[in-house]
Order: sequence, then C-alpha cells, then structure tokens
Amino acid sequence: MNRLAHHQGIHKFFFTLGLTLQLSKPVIKHLIHIVDALTTKGFSGTLTDIHHWSFHPNHRTTLRHFFTKSPWDEERLLGKLQEWILRRIERLVERTNQPLFVSIDDTICQKTKPSSRAAHAIQGCDWHYSHKDHQSVWGHSLVWLMVHTFTQAFPFAFRLYDKKAGKSKIDLAIEMLSSLKVKRAQPVYVLMDSWYPSKKLIEACLKQGFHVIAMLKTNRILYPKGIAIQAKQFARYIESKDTRLVTVGQERYRVYRYEGAIHGLDDAVVLLAWKADQPMAPEHLHCILSTDRELGDEDILRYYAQRWTIECFFRQAKDQLKLDGYRVRHVRAVKRYWVTVLLACVYSIAESRQNLSTGLELLRSRKDHSVVEFIYDAAKQDIPIDVIKKQLRIA
Repeated sequence: MNRLAHHQGIHKFFFTLGLTLQLSKPVIKHLIHIVDALTTKGFSGTLTDIHHWSFHPNHRTTLRHFFTKSPWDEERLLGKLQEWILRRIERLVERTNQPLFVSIDDTICQKTKPSSRAAHAIQGCDWHYSHKDHQSVWGHSLVWLMVHTFTQAFPFAFRLYDKKAGKSKIDLAIEMLSSLKVKRAQPVYVLMDSWYPSKKLIEACLKQGFHVIAMLKTNRILYPKGIAIQAKQFARYIESKDTRLVTVGQERYRVYRYEGAIHGLDDAVVLLAWKADQPMAPEHLHCILSTDRELGDEDILRYYAQRWTIECFFRQAKDQLKLDGYRVRHVRAVKRYWVTVLLACVYSIAESRQNLSTGLELLRSRKDHSVVEFIYDAAKQDIPIDVIKKQLRIA
C-alpha cells in the first residue's frame, strides 16, 4: 500500500534542503514520520505519540534508538536548514527592500524536578529564573536566534545554556550571530530585550556590520553634556514640551531623543519614551537604544516592536509543536528533539509561505485529506478493512 501522500510533501522538502544526499534512507524515513507527528493536532511530545500520530511502521524502541544512539549528524541537518533559510530570507529582503531583523532571546523548557532517588533524570536541567513566573523553575534554558522580515520569520539557531559549562547567554548569542553569514543587501538589525545589550554583544554585532536596537535598563548611564547620569535620573529633567508624540501601530508615545555616548558605546541614539496616556514618571519610562543614528524615532520603535516575533514563536513552538514536551533523557537526544522541532517549524512556514500557525493549519487539513484518500484507494483495491485499520493504528 502506498505511503500517505503528505509524507511525499515532507520528502520533497528534505530533497530541496539537500538532506536526501546527506542522510541515510532509514534516517530520512524516521525524520519524515517525526515531522508528520510533530505537526499533527493533539501531539504531546512523547515517543508514543510520534509512533501513533505518524503511523510509524516500526516499534517504538526504534524511535528511542533514533534519538539517543543512531549515527546521524544533527549539526549537519541544522546547517542545511540554515543555508536554506538564509537563501529564502535574502531573496525576500532583496525583492521587498525590507530590512532584515535578527531577534535574540531565551526561553525555559520546564521539567518536573526529579526526586533524589530518580535513577534516570533528564540531563542538562538546572534551576533557571523565569521572568514570566517571577521565580526559579527547573528545566532547560535555551537561547534562540530568529531571522525575520516584516512579513516572514524563521527560527534559525539555538544553544543550550549550561551554567556548569562556563559560557554565558551573551557568549552563546555571539556564537550564533557569528554563524549568520548573510549577504547585506539591506541593513541588518539585531533586536533584544534589556537583558542582552552588553558592551561585548553590541561590539560583536557592530563588528559583523549589524546594527542593534534594544531595550535598555533605566539605570544605564548616559552622558548628556559629558555628565554621567542614569537614564531614569536624566528623565526627571524632561518635560512634556521637550517630547514629541509618535504613533506606532495602535500605540502613541511621548518621545525624547538623546544622541551621544552611553556606557559602553561612544555614539548612539537612546529614545526615552512614555505611553501617551501614562504620566511621565520613572516607573513608566522605556529606554530604547539604536546604534543606527540615521533612523527616525518612528522607525526605531516600529523596528523594535518586531522583537515580539520571537515571543510568539516560543508560545507557538510550545503550544503547537511541543518544544518542551519531550521525555527523552540523554542530552544529545534532547538536542536532536529540538532540531526536529525546528525542522517541523520551518517546513510548516515553507509550505504555507506565510507563518507557523497558517502552515500548521494547512498541513493538518492536508493530512486529513490524505488519510481519507488512503482509505478510498485501499477500498478500491479490495484491501480488507482489518488491514486498513491496522495500517492506520485504529485496530
């Protein structure tokens, strides 16, 4: 009996990536089933689910072996995926004359803390402070890098933050940025929240010819007229008449533009901004840095708003693709799981030519049609119903 039609779509995408030459047939077969399962509605992240939702023909233990011991190179897969993403995004940037955005942020894949007696705890977990939960949670902390334009976004790379390994999140971000070999037909803006814009990371961006637009903590030192002062202290001297009203999307801001040195940078723009409907008090102050001094206030705020893309990706990757749903324990198996989630995510976006949620809707409806066609074809060939049920795991 022929395989489900939508598996051919996944195989075609792998061929486009150049994976069919790089990886063995059994590995490709496993990956097709895994991407199919990940993009199926109701998937929860377990190997049992992969087995069930993708109509996987082999026993479940072969999947465990695939993630933990099978000799395939996940870094090579990731490399091929990144080449494809960059080609796609460069073409988009050239065609539409848009800037290219690179967002950096981290997220926690939360796990249950094992008891001290647990023989097989998930490797690489630790306590990490969660800003969302305002407390430390147990799990894996991942630093992600996304590349996007105004119209399309792709997750590009990730690193596991391991406190014991001695590399900070800033170091991991710099590592990922250095792998971003992008043709700069248009300016590149690296977007980050107030946790990331250290002198070291900003310098690494500028060295690669990338600009930085980032939120700053309000205690960052500015140097108006050469005097060192914290941004929030400086803001006390700013009156409403010193600001101008700027509209970004649905939101209006009062904005004061500072140009000059900040701690760690000789020359930059910092916007001191308040929502127009809030008092100009220190607790409502937002400070946004731009290393591109040519940009107007509207564009700086509009470009920074694009950072929301990575937050949406985290939410969707966890809700829809179960980025944090894995139960495999070996650290390499966990990394391989994340690579396959990234693969499934990029495949969904590529198929829809829009975004992740549209892509998943498309793939899910395609799968439903494919199952119906599969049953119809089998019935036409007089294949007994028990055989069909067994194939579709509903026996």
